[in-house]
Amino acid sequence: MNRRISITSIASLSALGSTFEEIWDNYNEEKHFLNEREYENFNAWVAELKTSDRELVQELSRSDLKYKDLDDSVLYALFVARRAINDAQWKPVDNFGINIGSSRGATSLFEKYHQEYLETGKSSTISSPTTTLGNISSWIAHDLQTNGPEISHSITCSTGLHSLLNGVAWILSGMTNKFLVGGSEASLTGFTIAQMKALKVYANNQDNFPCKALDQSKKKNTMVLGEGASVVCLEDGEQENALAIIEGVGYATEVLKHNISISTNADCFQKSMRMALGDNQLNDIDAIVMHAPGTIKGDESELNAIKKVFGSNCPFLTTNKWKLGHTFATSGLLSLELAILMIQNQKVIHVPFIEKQQEPKNINKVLINAVGFGGNAVSVLISKKA
Repeated sequence: MNRRISITSIASLSALGSTFEEIWDNYNEEKHFLNEREYENFNAWVAELKTSDRELVQELSRSDLKYKDLDDSVLYALFVARRAINDAQWKPVDNFGINIGSSRGATSLFEKYHQEYLETGKSSTISSPTTTLGNISSWIAHDLQTNGPEISHSITCSTGLHSLLNGVAWILSGMTNKFLVGGSEASLTGFTIAQMKALKVYANNQDNFPCKALDQSKKKNTMVLGEGASVVCLEDGEQENALAIIEGVGYATEVLKHNISISTNADCFQKSMRMALGDNQLNDIDAIVMHAPGTIKGDESELNAIKKVFGSNCPFLTTNKWKLGHTFATSGLLSLELAILMIQNQKVIHVPFIEKQQEPKNINKVLINAVGFGGNAVSVLISKKA
């Protein structure tokens, strides 16, 4: 990158809560926030929003008649977008851009309307406009009253960090100086989890930690789905109110042998990390927040890629999926939030069931990884504001 970009606010909604203070407190608890939910044909571990946060989202849906028929993926995004721009003190006249992505989109509504069609042979009038992927960013633009460009997209589980890439590209192009980027996922439906179970990646263990992300000794896959949204305010240059600075971004796609596979040494991650690192020295990186979905091959290939890139200079490694589940599109941005919190509090978050690592003396630079089906890897390097 030829210049730096500031993260002036970040807001999120997940199983850990919805405020910076609450989320950080929950990161410091050596426990997970997963629970077992009963579906029609099975039980499954999931990471759900807190009841109090769900009530706030429902309150938002009742605030405007037009919002009552929106999918939770849109409502979650609206909720966090309002908080983010308020914290960043953005105004509608700023005409900032919006790019909110989702891997699954309006999952619940789509399934509901499809079931109605199967039963009646007819479709609801609003089924199409409320289930298109583009309606997430469009509704946020409507709610925030901005005239900037609106983009929605899906690049599987790396969607959120791809949104950040897009925002960075727009700012660096000079077409805008502010961009709201994010991801939203409300996919805890029986059909979605059944899809993950069909891939043989879903957790079914009953021990203290259902998701064993980063545990190299696990003998079976332990992925657990979560729900939530996160948005980030990006601004050109080093702003006074910056939470952190984006120093580098990287991306890569690898040719796959199977629809869900990734190469043994995650070639895509090697390329994306090297691109994001740029001219930084390897020992300048204090920590990596890994994608680490809790699957055997997914965790192992990313670890192999890190070893290939960093060699003996391996930074502190962590992940949050054992605690709040895999939130598809939102996951990369929740990892970014963890990186920011570690920089602000100068404290790393350990994964309790793996061998304890040596902690860095200072946390100034953190690398964040995300990858999705199709081998679409993204890496983002952030640093502490000078």
